[in-house]
Amino acid sequence: MRILLAEDDTLLGDGLRAGLRQLGLQVDWVRDGAAAERELRAEPYAAAVLDLGLPQLDGLEVLARIRAAGVQLPVLVLTARDAVPDRIRGLDQGADDYVVKPVDLHELAARLRALVRRAHGQPQERLQVQDLVLDPAARSVQRAGQPVSLATREFDLLQLLMLSAGRVLSREQLEQQLYAWGSEVESNTIEVHIHHLRKKLGPGLIQTVRGVGYLLSRDPLP
Repeated sequence: MRILLAEDDTLLGDGLRAGLRQLGLQVDWVRDGAAAERELRAEPYAAAVLDLGLPQLDGLEVLARIRAAGVQLPVLVLTARDAVPDRIRGLDQGADDYVVKPVDLHELAARLRALVRRAHGQPQERLQVQDLVLDPAARSVQRAGQPVSLATREFDLLQLLMLSAGRVLSREQLEQQLYAWGSEVESNTIEVHIHHLRKKLGPGLIQTVRGVGYLLSRDPLP
């Protein structure tokens, strides 16, 4: 899952980015409101963590502008402003969650996972498609009750496909969600990961839609 972090405090931002990456999230970090608005308008992030006290453009203004522009990704406001009126303003401007600093990294990651699940119509903690079960918090996968060992990128790719089960995702869409800024991506990287997933999960799950992309079928093939 690729997340945008907008935080102007260098020490905090560096710690949040490193910690969230260790918990399996891909994090791009910007340090001012203008950059946050630009990236949120241009890039297909799964969610955003937005500080309110940003330079150049206040976080609430960023939130108002992207919502007015039709950007619908989940936004978690992370701020030192803990007064009730501030929380109300943030939620009324379009925030999906509101967390007061300091925050536990595991809680922050859990809240982000929950926001992304709900945005994809998946309210349950574990994702299930056919006999495949994925636990984002434990980063574990089972098929037909048997554990399946996946590499980090394979797990992340499978999670994206399960969140969008029944919908075709292009290679470009998958790359954009799997890799943060500065990552080197070979032209056949997604195809290689798909190949490995099929070998480990067995047939009948991941389908190729020629010339379009890949989908995880909600129903078994006839």
